[in-house]
Amino acid sequence: MQHRVFGLVWRLVGWLDNHRYQPPQTANAESIDWWRVLPFVALHVALLALFWVGWSPFAIAFALLMYVVRMFAITGFYHRYFAHKTFQTSRVAQFIFALVGASAVQRGPLWWAAHHRGHHMHADQPQDIHSPHQHGLLWSHLGWFLSHANFKTQLDRVRELSRYRELCWLDRFDSLIPLAFALAIYALGEWLQVYAPALHTNGWQLIVWGFVVSTIALYHATFCVNSVAHLWGSRRYATRDHSRNNVLIAIFTLGEGWHNNHHHFPGSAKQGFYWWELDFTYYGLKLLAALGIIWQLKQVPLEVRNQHAIKAHASKGGQR
Repeated sequence: MQHRVFGLVWRLVGWLDNHRYQPPQTANAESIDWWRVLPFVALHVALLALFWVGWSPFAIAFALLMYVVRMFAITGFYHRYFAHKTFQTSRVAQFIFALVGASAVQRGPLWWAAHHRGHHMHADQPQDIHSPHQHGLLWSHLGWFLSHANFKTQLDRVRELSRYRELCWLDRFDSLIPLAFALAIYALGEWLQVYAPALHTNGWQLIVWGFVVSTIALYHATFCVNSVAHLWGSRRYATRDHSRNNVLIAIFTLGEGWHNNHHHFPGSAKQGFYWWELDFTYYGLKLLAALGIIWQLKQVPLEVRNQHAIKAHASKGGQR
């Protein structure tokens, strides 16, 4: 009995401190860490609370705001900054946006960037851990990050980022940030219930809409870039992978759906290469640049952009 209690406590500590994590000796590349899956499942089950807390215009607007802000932190900073270094910023701004990104419950910036760099190294090859062509749609969408094998941060891929202690701290205790974020939302809702009753909201309603609903929407929108954007859409460039431009994904991910563009030239801060390709992340980055918060946004060279190796876009679902 004492051994079981100790084991349970150790697992709970492992949820908070990633350095405590030890995969079982029997774990393989496709084994799911069911213990660590529980919070992910619980978050989805928490959607049932919508029938209890109801809704208000403010709660829905707040959920949308939390979605957009945190999506921008993922797409603009986790992806285009930490993974690809498409612009420069200060250490303070780097940490602030890393904090916001961590609140999206997609692990720490080092873990995220390391896995994404691995994706570009082996895109749609057997070593690509979330390729739908190699491992299937469901695994590419969410199975890969729930597995034992992909839990650890591959620091050898992000050596220049691992010299920042604050980023290493975020990577080690990444679950503390969304917990604190959720508590702050609940406190805000309770405060608004007392001091702004006309908004018709409260702590539980705000946490369900502002955290649960917006986080799940963030999850599946960003996961679609790994899965759907390698299966359906158009191809402008003959990249060595199956990346595709998907306008619907681009809308929901603030511009990440121009995935074939991105794989053609990952070093660009702008993934919508043409004016009609909406890239709201890039517009946000331009605003930050105008404010002096970031600088030196890299662009795709004109001659690279015009290298249309595929003359006609492939039909949806077609191969290279």
